[in-house]
Amino acid sequence: MKIAVVILNWNGKELLEKFLPSVVAYSKEATIYVADNASTDNSIAFVKTNYPEIKIIQNTENGGYAQGYNDALQHVEEEIFCLLNSDIEVSKNWLTPILSEFQTNAKTAIIQPKILNYKNKSSFEYAGAAGGFIDKYGYPYCRGRIFDTIEKDENQYQDTTVFWASGACFFIRKETFKALHGFDESFFAHMEEIDLCWRAFNLNYITKYIGTSTVYHVGGATLQSSNPKKTYLNFRNSLFTLTKNASGVLFFLIFNRLVLDGVAAIKFLLQFKITHIGAIFKAHFSYYSALPRLLKERKILPKKKDYYQTKSIVFSYFIKGNKTF
Repeated sequence: MKIAVVILNWNGKELLEKFLPSVVAYSKEATIYVADNASTDNSIAFVKTNYPEIKIIQNTENGGYAQGYNDALQHVEEEIFCLLNSDIEVSKNWLTPILSEFQTNAKTAIIQPKILNYKNKSSFEYAGAAGGFIDKYGYPYCRGRIFDTIEKDENQYQDTTVFWASGACFFIRKETFKALHGFDESFFAHMEEIDLCWRAFNLNYITKYIGTSTVYHVGGATLQSSNPKKTYLNFRNSLFTLTKNASGVLFFLIFNRLVLDGVAAIKFLLQFKITHIGAIFKAHFSYYSALPRLLKERKILPKKKDYYQTKSIVFSYFIKGNKTF
């Protein structure tokens, strides 16, 4: 079974310098690609000079994560895609258990490894941790990370089926990616992998967490959590994926989200993060302008009722005080 490790790059020479060595050293089973989103630095010249064995895919524009990968993966022939962030250090034999799972279980379509914090390697990392889930109102959370609570890795989370896999290190069968028509490019970046996994779930594809494979993620190297643009994308794209994929009465779901997002805005106000309040309002206005398109997609896409384990992760975390999975 052939596997491609595809690293999306945009003006990321420093990240490539730092993290490509581990990928090259520990990925002998894979063909490595760098998919460039029309960078204006000399990152691709650096790769060509120092890693001539790496294949370059040159996208014509910076279409973000979603379009960037959709465009690049059209040029990749391997059976398994690994979409790897440029700020990840991989570990020895990281691909072995992933390939074994794909080879032994034909029903497994999507996989994520254990994602630990590059700056604190004994703790999980925010973006994915030990596999993702979602609540009734579209708020994502992970085993090992709920909101701002990050757990130490004590091997407490074993291999299992999860709802979504992190886009920081995302394995998917090529045939599955094509069947799902790739990422929704209207997302640009953030939560497009959750949307894809939700669509996969509704079509009975299986997503798994394989904890015997470990990677270390810096997180926020491209867009930091302090940037209101990240707040905007996360809130807007969460509403996008909820509208497209959730079963139930949409009006009820969106009304509750409006209330909960208002609570989030109050929290930002108490933290004097005024620009993030504006980002939430902007996200909702953008969502409402996109609603006619989203409703058309909602009519077409399949639904399953059992998409959530926790009705409200906000209530569970902030009111009941449940800080861990």
